[in-house]
Amino acid sequence: MKPVSLTAAATPLRTKPSNYPEPFASRMTGRQKHPLGDLFGLTNFGVNLVRMAPGAVSALRHAHSRQDEFVYILQGHPTLHTDAGHTPLAPGDCAGFAAGSGDGHRLINETSQEVVYLEVGDRTAGDTASYPDDDLQALQLGGQWRFSHKDGTPYD
Repeated sequence: MKPVSLTAAATPLRTKPSNYPEPFASRMTGRQKHPLGDLFGLTNFGVNLVRMAPGAVSALRHAHSRQDEFVYILQGHPTLHTDAGHTPLAPGDCAGFAAGSGDGHRLINETSQEVVYLEVGDRTAGDTASYPDDDLQALQLGGQWRFSHKDGTPYD
């Protein structure tokens, strides 16, 4: 039976801190995700409550082919890093990334305070992700991400 409501910050953390292969997964140190949508059985989109310690990043800078993404800042002052450069954000600010835009994006916590935000993304099948700053590409197959080098060689 699914809950009617929950206290988001009291929900369990995602069991696997990062889906990235090494050497990229270790770069996600200081980021914690509470997968809220899964707790309600949501299948069309995901919602995560994310906490970033000082110096942490939300993800490698990336762009999705089929997935729309949206972030809403609850606490702290992260920097949004996109193809357009660096934009400071504050509580109440939000940003969206349309599928297929090619705009690589991520959040960076360059402050001494924790950042907390909501992350929302759809779950369109067959999504791919490109990573402009790293030798990495991803393909979603059967709900699982498969990572490879840009030349197609898989990561182990």
